This record gives sequence, C-alpha cells and structure tokens, in this order.
Amino acid sequence: MKLVKPKKNLGQHFLTDLSIARRIADTVDACPDIPILEIGPGMGVLTQYLVEKPREVKAVEIDSESVAFLYEKFPKLRENILGQDFLRMDLNEVFDGRQFVLTGNYPYDISSQIFFKMLEYKDLIPCCTGMIQREVAQRMAAGPGSKTYGILSVLMQAWYNVEYLFTVDENVFNPPPKVKSAVIRMTRNEVTDIGCDQVLFKRVVKTVFNQRRKMLRVSLRQIFNAVKPTDGFYEQDIMTKRPEQLSIAQFVELTNMVEEQLKIIGQ
Repeated sequence: MKLVKPKKNLGQHFLTDLSIARRIADTVDACPDIPILEIGPGMGVLTQYLVEKPREVKAVEIDSESVAFLYEKFPKLRENILGQDFLRMDLNEVFDGRQFVLTGNYPYDISSQIFFKMLEYKDLIPCCTGMIQREVAQRMAAGPGSKTYGILSVLMQAWYNVEYLFTVDENVFNPPPKVKSAVIRMTRNEVTDIGCDQVLFKRVVKTVFNQRRKMLRVSLRQIFNAVKPTDGFYEQDIMTKRPEQLSIAQFVELTNMVEEQLKIIGQ
C-alpha cells in the first residue's frame, strides 16, 4: 500500500504517534451513541480508532490520493468515505438530519472556517473535538480579560463549553509543523436563544475586536455608517471598555443596544 505524501497546499501534517491518535479518538466519548464525522483523515491514523467504537463513522477528505488510500485501508468504510470539501457540504445531508460528533486533525489554515461553519449547524453538532494549532485552541478557550480572548472565543463560547484538553509537540507529525498543537473538546451549552439578533451579534463582535485596542465608543462608529446615534449613547459606562473586557452576556447587551439605535436612525 503506497503511503500518501503530505501536501503543503492542503496543510497536511500527518500524526505519527498512535497513542495520541487514540487519545484524540477517545475524546468523542463525551457524546456517546451518535454518529461521528471525521474531517481530513489523511492516512487514517485517527480513523482506525474511531471505527472501533460502536457507532457509525464517516470521513470527509478533499485529497483524492488520501481517498484512494483510505478505500484500500478501510474497505468496509468505503461507502462512508466522502471525497468532498467540508466547507462546501450541506451537513444536514451527512447523516440524514441526525445529530453527530465532529472530530479530526484539522488543517490549521482553515480550522477557524471549519468552526464558523459548525456554528451554522450548532443544533446538529452537540459535540466537536479534535486537534488544532495551539494558539487557536488557546483563543477559543480564553475568558474575558485575557490577551487571547477574541472573536473566536466569544462566538464559540456563546453556544459551546470549550475545553483545552492537552498540548501536542511538533515532533509527532510528518512533516513537523512549525507550531505546537492542542486537542480541544466543545460541547453544546444549554443556550437555545442567545437573547439578541445572532447576525448582528456576530457583526458587533467582529467589528469591535478588529479594533481591539480602542474603546467601544470608537470602534462601534463603523456600524452606524457616519450617522450619529442618539445623544447619550456613547456616554454610557460600557462604551469606555475595550472588547476583551466584555463577557458573553455583555456582548448580548451591547448588541441589543446597537440594534435599538439602528432602528431609531433608520438603518
């Protein structure tokens, strides 16, 4: 069986340490009894432990060479190896509308895009685990007041409880990445209604963190398109804060304040 050569343009770094692969596979046990979708199986180092679990497993892989390898290595899984681009998939179709666990050794250059897509299907994905760049994992798990607290922290933690599980060194990959990796687990919290307009919430969070060193009364001006809000809006106490100081609840409050102003000024 010919091994797959890691492709730089796909951000492939194949995990070679089997003990770590098993530990990652076991993170899905936090959400038992539902199917598993693995992203980017490569040569199946994680897949081999996932298929041992008593539930349905599917794997999505964009690299045609890896797909051919997986067909040969896992012949019984052949129908469940999807040669597609995860970012373009309709996730409702993967398990016919059933909930599933998302896992994988995620490509570092698109991991944030993967998680943003997951948020679009949050009611379908009660649990997400896997390995990503350590810096991204730290951002996702960071709380208010931390230098690493940012857009990804707020948007993920609004809907998921994020756990930083363990760090993985560079020398257990082929080829070794230039950064350390980390394994995380995210499980859906009990929030069903965030308490504000979700689209505007995302817009507010991104807008203020794009100028994270500025106070909110400065960064929020971009949202109003040069139209001045009502008197007193920028004089409220929250407007003297910087985005990393706000909790999820305060971002919800801020979003509702902005929405009210947009309605008043007709935007």
